[in-house]
Amino acid sequence: MDKIVSLAPLPAIIISELFKAYGVESIEVIDASGFSPDQIVEAVKGADYIVGDYTFQRPISAAVARAAKGVKLIQQPSVGYQHIDVAACRAAGIKVANTAGANTVAVAEHTIMAALCLLKNIFFAARTTAAGKWNQMDVRGLELSGKTWGFVGFGRIGKAVAERLIPFGVRMLYADPLRLDPAIEHRYQVTLTPLEELLAGADVVSLHCPLTPQTAGLIGQSNLALMKPTAVIINVARGEVIDETALAEALSAGRLGGAALDVFAAEP
Repeated sequence: MDKIVSLAPLPAIIISELFKAYGVESIEVIDASGFSPDQIVEAVKGADYIVGDYTFQRPISAAVARAAKGVKLIQQPSVGYQHIDVAACRAAGIKVANTAGANTVAVAEHTIMAALCLLKNIFFAARTTAAGKWNQMDVRGLELSGKTWGFVGFGRIGKAVAERLIPFGVRMLYADPLRLDPAIEHRYQVTLTPLEELLAGADVVSLHCPLTPQTAGLIGQSNLALMKPTAVIINVARGEVIDETALAEALSAGRLGGAALDVFAAEP
């Protein structure tokens, strides 16, 4: 019988049923989602597999990796894995996998939806109409067509967004440590641009970079100050990429047109 330790906030029965759907029934699932760090260290001893925590609240530290020596695989049920000490897992001979691509289309569509809601002032229109008002001349919706869209990070999701933006007729810039092959740039109709220049020129900025020591707080007070007062920013990456206090101040002062956050530095 294989022992699976789950750090994700999923009932053990759900994980068992998922395996049963593929004909695997000889498993024991330990729900460690409410365990303390010390309890997790004890729980992973003798485990065959570990399911990571998609809320990132229960890290797989070096201590966990050492205790889990012998584990065949740590499967992270999300794209992000910043809470896993991959180097320690490698040293312990444990393979680590994430689910890259699982929600690419959903996030790409969500990003474009968020931009349209901001540009069209949808929430103001909906709230005032529901309140019995008719502020038709105050909505002042903008067209996405003809705007400049800047991507901070241009991986799988960034490409999916760009692909869907082409019919809208937007100019697209991207900032990324790695330059794409010219043929790929041509395919997605994007131009590599320094971050500061991208922020200064874009009408819409969307964040798609991973959370690393280099990207934590990347969009802070100084970079927000570079943006147009009419520009909007969308974060579908990780909450910590934006300095949320600086963002709130910029919005309150009218130095930014709007923001859509799908992630926060502190989440329930």
